[in-house]
Amino acid sequence: MSSSRSHFCGRTRREFIWESGAGFGAAALSSMFANDGFFPSASAASLENDPMAGPMAVKPPHFAPKAKSVIFLFMYGGPSHIDTFDYKPAMKGMDGKTVDVKTFGRGGHKAGGRIVEPRWDFKQYGECGKHVSSLFPNVAKHVDDIAFLHSMTADSPIHGSAMLMMNSGKLLSGNPAMGSWVTYGLGSENQNMPGFVVMLDPSGGPISGAKNWSSGYMPATYQGTVFRTKGAPILDLAPPKDLPLGVQRQLIDSVQTANRRHLVGHGHEEALASRISSYELAYNMQTAAPEAVDLSDETAETLDLYGVENPQTADFGRRCLLARRLVQRGVRFIQLYSGGAHNDANWDAHGNLETNHNLHAGETDQPVAALLSDLKRTGLLDETLVVWGGEFGRQPTAEYAEGSGRDHNSYGFTMWMAGGGVKGGISHGTTDELGAVAVEDPLHVRNLHATILHQMGLDPNHLSYFYSGLDQKLVGVEHVEPIHAII
Repeated sequence: MSSSRSHFCGRTRREFIWESGAGFGAAALSSMFANDGFFPSASAASLENDPMAGPMAVKPPHFAPKAKSVIFLFMYGGPSHIDTFDYKPAMKGMDGKTVDVKTFGRGGHKAGGRIVEPRWDFKQYGECGKHVSSLFPNVAKHVDDIAFLHSMTADSPIHGSAMLMMNSGKLLSGNPAMGSWVTYGLGSENQNMPGFVVMLDPSGGPISGAKNWSSGYMPATYQGTVFRTKGAPILDLAPPKDLPLGVQRQLIDSVQTANRRHLVGHGHEEALASRISSYELAYNMQTAAPEAVDLSDETAETLDLYGVENPQTADFGRRCLLARRLVQRGVRFIQLYSGGAHNDANWDAHGNLETNHNLHAGETDQPVAALLSDLKRTGLLDETLVVWGGEFGRQPTAEYAEGSGRDHNSYGFTMWMAGGGVKGGISHGTTDELGAVAVEDPLHVRNLHATILHQMGLDPNHLSYFYSGLDQKLVGVEHVEPIHAII
């Protein structure tokens, strides 16, 4: 799908071609490009002809979607796959042994190291018999609803660039996040709430900060909106207390009237259309956002399910519960971060692996399991795609001469997906017997992105936005297949 609002320095592609050519030659060139799908589809063109619809108006998918919303549970820092969901029985008894295994992480390239045996016991769960470590006893009860991806790979073992790749498909900043692509492609079902919401860890945001939920070269309408779980959900959203009732609406109406009058004759001005939409959204959110984060209408049973009253699970539990509430209110893409700041404030276990992972798994296991249970009992799991994982995994060998800390591993790691048309009880792909590298059915981050878009009814190889002379895509230039084995 080509962008319905694509421009060449303020001109549409068709205008650019026509003005660049002359007479019948330009007409022939235009016809040839049209046959190649260069111009917007009929549905996209109709949106361009109706600028009043706004950039967040609901847009038709490319095909019937399996999911309406995405909840991305981002374990910032890189959880160890071989200590969580990627069972490696061959490592039992190998603790401390030196092995020849090529690794590449924060410490650079290494040819070998000291084995750190998995520190937690694994048990089989569900009808599928999936092995899960004792770090996640609650999530383990849902393995029959989960598709585990054990052969994930990424292009960088460094947090900043790996985070950007996982979120935007590129190693460099300046590109739209996945949530931006989803809202750009589909719009939002709730015009009173943002289509893309981000909830951060109380310890702080991840490295690279807001670049991880930026709309990049797209209009700012599509960028992620950070929600707080305590107090006002969005800072500076409420009007001044001394502003008389109704005056704010009158001021906005006056500005919007002038903006819309200008837009009628300048329908291709994305920035103006985005500004009009943003004014209305900000006004409507003054009521809608506080209501969305108000848990007073939730039952005691539900609050207990998420662990909201337990100090260990309270924060992540509250955010998982809010994610369910936002999905119910038509929000397209919600991203929750477990871990923030640096070192052991996130999953980046360079020092003491046991202390680090016990802390973060202890904070998230019950809430994540509760989210899956709650979505399932409310009938929302079928249409909500839940994604779990970090920017990479961790190596089977120790980073230092002493201790159990593991370095980064982008050669092979685990993520999982549930709901939204994804098959449960599946383990797809494998790493080698030490978990050092993907060996069977290697998957790239782009395959993950393609799968998410596909489940939302978007063709990952045709969803594009024209910028800097190219049809930009989340999955890049080359054709990328979704992970068909799990859908």
